[in-house]
Amino acid sequence: MSEGVVHLSVEAGVASVLFDRPQARNAMTWAMYEQLMAICRELPMRSDVRVITFRGAGGEAFIAGTDIAQFQAFGSGVQGGEDGVNYERQIDACMALLEALPQPTVAIVEGWCVGGGLAIATGCDFRIATPTARFGVPIVKTLGNCLSLGNLARLTAAWGQQRVKRMLMLAEILNADEALACGYVHEVCAPADIDAAAQRLCTRLAALAPVTQSVSKEGLRRVAAHELSEAEQSGDDLIRRAYGSEDFREGVTAFVAKRAPGWKGR
Repeated sequence: MSEGVVHLSVEAGVASVLFDRPQARNAMTWAMYEQLMAICRELPMRSDVRVITFRGAGGEAFIAGTDIAQFQAFGSGVQGGEDGVNYERQIDACMALLEALPQPTVAIVEGWCVGGGLAIATGCDFRIATPTARFGVPIVKTLGNCLSLGNLARLTAAWGQQRVKRMLMLAEILNADEALACGYVHEVCAPADIDAAAQRLCTRLAALAPVTQSVSKEGLRRVAAHELSEAEQSGDDLIRRAYGSEDFREGVTAFVAKRAPGWKGR
């Protein structure tokens, strides 16, 4: 279980995807990303699935980002930059599969939803959350890396540029009330009520015209892809600069050693 598992179950037209690594707040390993991508390739073929939910195990976190220990395998300098480009491209490929799902998707967010977890939740059509939900990308404080321009654009479309600046440049963690106020979250409800709220939303979605839902999703995706295409093709230099920096190596080493990083700006 140290690598974690992404489970898929289907009942009464609802596919439930569970990120199961609660001992690490469901932080994603490479294996979990691969499993998620495989599930996202399978679900469009399932005629018995009308709605898809995504949830983290344990109730403490949706997904607390990508497992940072894995970044120790990245090279330094130029090689680190290329490793970063390859990683961000893999994340973008995973997000593309998630966003292309024809069925409506719902993220059920309890606790931490940060980094890669925020990207996955943002790739869903709707989000419901408990009052303890927390959203952010505190990499300016932890790793010193960056996001792809595609993911930046997705976050900006969902949250607004100023909130994304607060997340990325000030390492602010935003709460459920702010997420609800800006429309990112569809509903905030008590932990005891989250299952019933999810069921209500899934039942409502499943009762509506699936073809209209599917083509509407795809139309919106194409509009966003058209707007993002140039940005996505022009950001590799920024990724190479961040992942190839001494600060990124220091961030990973410090995080694994559980100490504060000493940033040098190079």
